[in-house]
Amino acid sequence: MRAANALGEADIRESRIYVDKKSGATVKPGLTDLLAYARPGDTIVVHTLDRLGRNLREVLNLVHDLNDKQIGVRSLADPLPINTADEGMGRIAFLLLALFAEMERAFTAERAAHARAVAEAAGRRIGGPVAHPSDRIEYARLLKEQGSSYGEISAKTGIPKSSLHRYLQG
Repeated sequence: MRAANALGEADIRESRIYVDKKSGATVKPGLTDLLAYARPGDTIVVHTLDRLGRNLREVLNLVHDLNDKQIGVRSLADPLPINTADEGMGRIAFLLLALFAEMERAFTAERAAHARAVAEAAGRRIGGPVAHPSDRIEYARLLKEQGSSYGEISAKTGIPKSSLHRYLQG
């Protein structure tokens, strides 16, 4: 585990390393415990800043709130050395890193939109693969109208019964 090793090398006591196993929209109990423990004058050390939130806004808001409480944040593995407890360069480095992350997010969205537009102009289908082609679904509808059971329709079309219930409702 790279993050735990980096924190250990930064002389963080194991009893003060907070770990979250889940990511995404779930509440992070390790982060919650860490924030409850932190006191003015402390510096929270993280492997990378993205450990502090799901997106840039959450990270910026949290770092801002911690700064108001006189709690610094130090990052070990981000491209720029980050320590918001430092005056001047630490804060500037944090803001630059946040700016670059936001720019990359915007550029990625622009590239994806351009790729979609090019694909649509070329007549290519956009999105994930089609689970069941429309001609098979129409055939299933015809069989249903003719009185076939879901089992018979499934056998003839190759569409699972659970999907047939969705397609043939109403």
